[in-house]
Amino acid sequence: MEAPTTPSADGDGSGAAAAAGGQDGGWFGRGQTGARGPQRPGHPETGRSAPGSARPAQRRPAPAAAAVPSATELLRRTMAEIEPIADRVTSYFYALLFLHHPGLRDLFPAAMDAQRDRLFKALLTAATHADDPVTLTTYLTHLGRGHRKYGTLPQHYPAVGEALIGALARHAPETWGPRTEAAWVGAYTTISQIMIDAATEDELRAPAWWQAEVVAHVMRTKDVAVVTVRPDGPYPFLAGQYTALETPWWPRVWRHYSFASAPRSDGLLSFHVKAVPAGWVSNALVHRARTGDVIRLGPPTGSMTVDHTSDSGLLCLGGGTGIAPIKALVEDVAQHGRLRSVDVFYGARRDHGLYDIDTMLRLQQSHPWLSVHPVVDDGPVGLLSGGIPEAVREFGPWHTYDAYLSGPPGMIRRSVDTLVGIGVPSHRIRHDSIEELVGATT
Repeated sequence: MEAPTTPSADGDGSGAAAAAGGQDGGWFGRGQTGARGPQRPGHPETGRSAPGSARPAQRRPAPAAAAVPSATELLRRTMAEIEPIADRVTSYFYALLFLHHPGLRDLFPAAMDAQRDRLFKALLTAATHADDPVTLTTYLTHLGRGHRKYGTLPQHYPAVGEALIGALARHAPETWGPRTEAAWVGAYTTISQIMIDAATEDELRAPAWWQAEVVAHVMRTKDVAVVTVRPDGPYPFLAGQYTALETPWWPRVWRHYSFASAPRSDGLLSFHVKAVPAGWVSNALVHRARTGDVIRLGPPTGSMTVDHTSDSGLLCLGGGTGIAPIKALVEDVAQHGRLRSVDVFYGARRDHGLYDIDTMLRLQQSHPWLSVHPVVDDGPVGLLSGGIPEAVREFGPWHTYDAYLSGPPGMIRRSVDTLVGIGVPSHRIRHDSIEELVGATT
């Protein structure tokens, strides 16, 4: 599906000349040729100058032609130009979209504060992976399936492409031009088609969302609740995955939460939710939701799952409510009955933040292969302190373990740096998308 284009500015090299291959300076530099006076004859046998004669001027090699940038390089140049003004570009993108296609406004939440950056950033993220088809296809397939819950249809994609091209053309004058526009149109055509195909395929096997009734709501601290729901139909997922939730109090506002248990025989799903300041969905789920309320679930997603064909140990780091998917992974290992070492580092700022420590210690008592290490940033004697990354350094070695990380984005970044620094290969480190974790905190 091709996105409509807009009139181009001449910022791509030298505008039309650059697009034509660099004539008149464009992508090719010109060598300077100085005036040369008459040459005195030299010896014909040797080619050397005759005695007393001036040496002939040496012929300078022609300057090499500047390389024509690839389409991917053009995309990245545009990205670099708009990065300092990303907020302005995003606002203009949505203004164009809603001005020319007002019917699409109903697909977005009434308050755009949290949603505003997501679609635009997703498009830009996809464009930067244009030269990595495997990563691009995986990312966009997930994105296309996930967008079904918003009510996105194939006919909506050209409008989004038109707004994207318009916003970039307006705010990237230094890098924009015919060739850059063509690169972005080509990239968006690929992006949209992969997403459409993924959504079409997914439509044949699963609904866009599930209705789910709240059957239990237990406060674990003054701002953390365990919410258990019963979906209105089969809901297949894997331990370690997550989904998006929408409440009836904030229509069209979705937030990601991890499943707090491995799949259960009764089909119930549990989530650990912490209410955060100004968090619309989190506050609604913690302080407003009650038994009998109905919420909506998006499809399960995420690759932080256990490889049950391996005997490698598991190193699991869970911070705050990030213990939820870690607990699910432990249950998953127990259900499969394959003996393998599992070490869990469960962290919080204060000891009272370890709200699920009793559950984890009971699991440790039931499974000799499981070791649970409570960690607090600043706590009483007898507990590991200083944060999860620092505590992990005191144990190990971990280079043969598969690492699973879940918690606040800052904790995950520090933990990844620590694990890589102590020799854990990066391909053994798994965690959810940092961008989606940031979105889950509202």
